[in-house]
Amino acid sequence: MVRKPVVSTISSGAYLQGSANGRLPALGGKEPPGQEKVVLKKKITLLRGISIIIGTIIGAGIFISPKGVLQNTGSVGLSLVVWTVCGVLSLFGALSYAELGTSIKKSGGHYTYILEVFGPLPAFVRVWVELLIIRPAATAVISLAFGRYILEPFFIHCEIPELAIKLVTAVGITVVMVLNSMSVSWSARIQIFLTFCKLTAILIIIVPGVMQLIKGQTQYFKDAFSGRDASIMGLPLAFYYGMYAYAGWFYLNFVTEEVENPEKTIPLAICISMAIVTVGYVLTNVAYFTTISAEELMLSNAVAVTFSERLLGNFSLAVPIFVALSCFGSMNGGVFAVSRLFYVASREGHLPEILSMIHIRKHTPLPAVIVLHPLTMIMLFSGDLYSLLNFLSFARWLFIGLAVAGLIYLRYKRPDMHRPFKVPLFIPALFSFTCLFMVALSLYSDPFSTGVGFIITLTGVPAYYLFIIWDKKPNWFRRMSDIITRTLQIILEVVPEEDCHKL
Repeated sequence: MVRKPVVSTISSGAYLQGSANGRLPALGGKEPPGQEKVVLKKKITLLRGISIIIGTIIGAGIFISPKGVLQNTGSVGLSLVVWTVCGVLSLFGALSYAELGTSIKKSGGHYTYILEVFGPLPAFVRVWVELLIIRPAATAVISLAFGRYILEPFFIHCEIPELAIKLVTAVGITVVMVLNSMSVSWSARIQIFLTFCKLTAILIIIVPGVMQLIKGQTQYFKDAFSGRDASIMGLPLAFYYGMYAYAGWFYLNFVTEEVENPEKTIPLAICISMAIVTVGYVLTNVAYFTTISAEELMLSNAVAVTFSERLLGNFSLAVPIFVALSCFGSMNGGVFAVSRLFYVASREGHLPEILSMIHIRKHTPLPAVIVLHPLTMIMLFSGDLYSLLNFLSFARWLFIGLAVAGLIYLRYKRPDMHRPFKVPLFIPALFSFTCLFMVALSLYSDPFSTGVGFIITLTGVPAYYLFIIWDKKPNWFRRMSDIITRTLQIILEVVPEEDCHKL
């Protein structure tokens, strides 16, 4: 068991003096109705699971600028091959996570699997960089795309003011946080709706593209594999861009404990989602090339908008709205899933205790949701977000690769472990090799950004020994921690989970 931090545990019975059942009285002095336990309920059905995966994978990239793959392959044909292979590789990673998620029935995704296999230090480092840098920066980036495209129809003939984009973005982030704080069911329902919006947006591109093919518009596919030859470094970088576009298949594993019948739902949701996304991505790129040449695609800042302007006429004004809704869905799905990572890390003693508490009526991990809000706002109004993501992108693939490699380790270390869903060993072996190869490639191709990211990641090591291992913290620090925790409990109306999690 991981060592607990030196902040004293506040049980629900000690939550508020004078409260017989350890809960805050409701407004007006009334007690919350019923004797329902304060736990995160199993509300993720198969449809909701599919919407979480698809809704977080499909963001703005496929609509705005899928040129990273084309730029590094040098030809239309090879770029389509890379999109297909990246989909298959991502499916391999997702299937590996399906085995991990059905064998280790705990929420938390990468963090939980690394904790189970490699121990507390690597797991703490993972959640440290996720909380402080990766998640706030990633949320801010996708939110900025939402702000830009929701305003696009109102600024057709002029440049959108940056301040307006950031203000609308801040509102969007706040709405997502409030939604996920108020209701699991409503955030899941809205995610389903937004997922259908994403698929509709993709169909708006694919259907005209297919019609163009039927009309014989195949001039850009002639000699599809001719063009600038892919360099030795270019092809691996193309895979890096492609794998990044598919990132998000792991988010359902962040909420395993809330999935209905996870042994069947998780593998099925993953297979259906990855099939839909892979087919959708490949056909969307095919549709682009029926109307836009490789050279024009490279110059376009928003490929979907360029495509729709040529084929859809006035209806093209709807495309930025669909892109904005797609971004909003990624924001919602990401916050929903990653808040559970922070919740589980707090429950294991790796983050402040308040983050493992649940709202007494809404049954949402309220503190774990809203902790992202101030950090994301700081990222939004400061610094170069894209540089931060470049610095830390290697960390994401390193830890995902380690988590999948851990599956192979568990096969040999714990052969009798219950595995309702089991994949052939070559699947996790190939995927973990791909991840670690991309990490090694980033060290070679961009040593500065990777080096900075490595240093940022390493700050988690002294933080682990300072905040987790060091037992001799001053009494004033312990008292202050207790006061802050109790005060936040009262303000937020949250208590520890009453139903202790079974290992």
